[in-house]
Amino acid sequence: MITPEQQTDILARLGITTLNPMQEAAQNAILADNDTFLIAPTGSGKTLGFLLPILQLLSPDQPQVQCLILSPSRELALQIEQVWKKMATGYKVNVCYGGHPVETEIKNLSNPPALLIGTPGRIADHITRRTFSLEGIHTLVLDEFDKSLVMGFHDEMAFIIGGLRNLRKRVLVSATSTISIPDFVRLYKPTTLTFTPEHVEQTGLTTHVVYAQSADKFDTLFRLLGSLNSEGALIFCNLRETADQTSDQLAERGIQSLVYHGGMEQADRERALIQFRNGSVRYLVTTDLAARGLDIPEMKHVIHYQLPLHEAEFTHRNGRTARMHASGTAYIILSPNEEIPAYLPPSLDELVLPTGKPALPKPADFVTLYVSGGKKNKLNKVDIVGFFSQKGQLDKGDLGLIEVKDFMSFVAVKRDKVEDLLEKISQEKMKGKKYKIEIAR
Repeated sequence: MITPEQQTDILARLGITTLNPMQEAAQNAILADNDTFLIAPTGSGKTLGFLLPILQLLSPDQPQVQCLILSPSRELALQIEQVWKKMATGYKVNVCYGGHPVETEIKNLSNPPALLIGTPGRIADHITRRTFSLEGIHTLVLDEFDKSLVMGFHDEMAFIIGGLRNLRKRVLVSATSTISIPDFVRLYKPTTLTFTPEHVEQTGLTTHVVYAQSADKFDTLFRLLGSLNSEGALIFCNLRETADQTSDQLAERGIQSLVYHGGMEQADRERALIQFRNGSVRYLVTTDLAARGLDIPEMKHVIHYQLPLHEAEFTHRNGRTARMHASGTAYIILSPNEEIPAYLPPSLDELVLPTGKPALPKPADFVTLYVSGGKKNKLNKVDIVGFFSQKGQLDKGDLGLIEVKDFMSFVAVKRDKVEDLLEKISQEKMKGKKYKIEIAR
């Protein structure tokens, strides 16, 4: 167990002072019971809700993996890892996912972490390779469990759970209760904690309907973006093809956006998120893949360019804004004669867009630079800040978010400083080595 003082320190590192009711209930249930089913909406703090009790279940004397967390996406897996690292527990963590070399993971797992996070496909691969032992795993967390089933990870999860012979605790985490739990999970009489939106602190979400003049909604979307004072937005579509087409149309009208969906290569998806996260692009056109489980900033605007079929997806999308004490707005664009889903209220506040030619949003404040070195090259954020500040003569306010990966880094730089910066550092070395530095594509 951790002391109240230790918990206070952990929460301070995460920038919070107290646990919310859901997190308190989750901690008590996970510590006391064998099986827990936690149902809570996106943005309510579920990750800390299960990580804090897991910390208290780990033993420093156990040299094997003790807890396994399965996540449906690499983005969510990395987000869980980031929260754990911010907690500064002293316990090693590793994250495994497809899209990068398995050899790197095998090397990391040679010194087993206490906490292992991964996607079902990659974890199943490691089990087949016998990369790590399953004997010490006493706790299993299935995060966004419903999404894992939707994404087709049924067989992989059944294979993984079937090999966990010494499992004592199971924790299922979901944003929706409308799921059937397969027998392979072996969940027996779980303690079910349900925190639906009405149980969570009331958010400042405002919902508006915007009526399009024709079946083609694009002109309405264009005018809506022009009315948002150049503030960022998530634009949700139902189909990958629609997301691609919409982003292309925005570009033709002079508005930069990026696309994010499951049909993209992993590296392209990651770069899109990095640029959206650091303010290099204001608009992310996406499918429901971005409705939950992504590390992206609080959004003031969510736009339903196409409405999802089910209420759960509608709720998840809206969960990207108006979190905790913040306010936000969801916009529903409806075309004439469009069938309105039953989950929408019978009356919605209409937003009438300004007439006349819409103003183009301002370009994003930052531009992302790519650096051809990362953690494995012994580069860190301090090195990059020092190099850009000294050799590039940038002030502190000229640098934005810096993300250092294994073999590359991404740096947000104020747009009006980029050209001069690249010229000044073109022949300079960082820590004695010349790195390729250019605008990220």
